[in-house]
Amino acid sequence: MAYCKSYGKDKVMFVTKKDHAETSNIKLPESEPQPGLLLSNGDINWNCPCLGGMATGPCGVEFREAFSCFHYSEVEPKGSDCYDSFKTMQDCMSQYPAVYNQNKDDVDPNMNLDLNIGDDFKDEDEPGSHSNEYADGEEDARAEKNSKALKSIPT
Repeated sequence: MAYCKSYGKDKVMFVTKKDHAETSNIKLPESEPQPGLLLSNGDINWNCPCLGGMATGPCGVEFREAFSCFHYSEVEPKGSDCYDSFKTMQDCMSQYPAVYNQNKDDVDPNMNLDLNIGDDFKDEDEPGSHSNEYADGEEDARAEKNSKALKSIPT
């Protein structure tokens, strides 16, 4: 004869071989569907654990604005119209380094690309079009460094 014993939130059922042979008549409650990042209607699920609390932190408003801008962006490349929102979010996050870790140890050392490309060039038609002339061999060293970093990225 089977019996059940409660231990706090847990219930333990003790059954006999005969009880095990019979089909169980226990009905489990229906599980609620766990939505991911996007709800069924296409809206963003701000409660998704995949966001890691970013939507509710000290820069939650800025994060939601930037993330929404990117999600609903229709321009190509996607999100290119969201620069101001992401800049505002980045400025906010820099004010809370304890919350938004900026530890350099978390950055992949193979990802040491030099991405200051916008500062290096002026209009190509102007004489002296490079605003940042490199020392002998420095430009080649930067290009080789970036090339090695790109090759190390798993595909």
